[in-house]
Amino acid sequence: MALTPSTMLALGTPAPDFALPDTEGNTVTREQYAGRPLLVMFICNHCPYVKHVAPELARLGSEYGERVGIVAIQSNDIVAYPDDGPEKMKEEVALRGYTFPYVLDADQSVAKAYAAACTPDFFLFDADHKLVYRGQLDDTRPHRISSGNYDARNGQANGEDLRAALDAVLAGDPVPGGQVPSMGCNIKWK
Repeated sequence: MALTPSTMLALGTPAPDFALPDTEGNTVTREQYAGRPLLVMFICNHCPYVKHVAPELARLGSEYGERVGIVAIQSNDIVAYPDDGPEKMKEEVALRGYTFPYVLDADQSVAKAYAAACTPDFFLFDADHKLVYRGQLDDTRPHRISSGNYDARNGQANGEDLRAALDAVLAGDPVPGGQVPSMGCNIKWK
């Protein structure tokens, strides 16, 4: 694992298109969310940073999913990291209770189009699909006990930063400034 910050794509950038398969075999596209805000999250199954925030991602899906389009994208190389493959993604949806599509970017083209760098990496677009927030979910991070073992002694994820951005977008207000890069495992490029 290499701790990697998000690239902080320029605000105002239009949301790149995508058409990706979800864990149920459906194709999910950006156009399905036309006219409403869209949250694109790059996550995976094995990253301790994603595991740390996964309960909060499920809560966000439940609380905001009716008002905001939410899509989680897995872009890691599944040959080198089979725990991030389609069957394991399906298990992750059931385990976590995700109510949003979890899709596979097998050729990694979507991650490249979004300039995604790490898992988790968050991109919030307004109803016109212009980027208004990119960065961290909140300021909590998992605490490494030993190789492969982490705990939440530094705090449970609460989504404070991303929630503030979501609330602002939904209220028609400017998204708070001072956006901080997300930190996590680097995307496992082919």
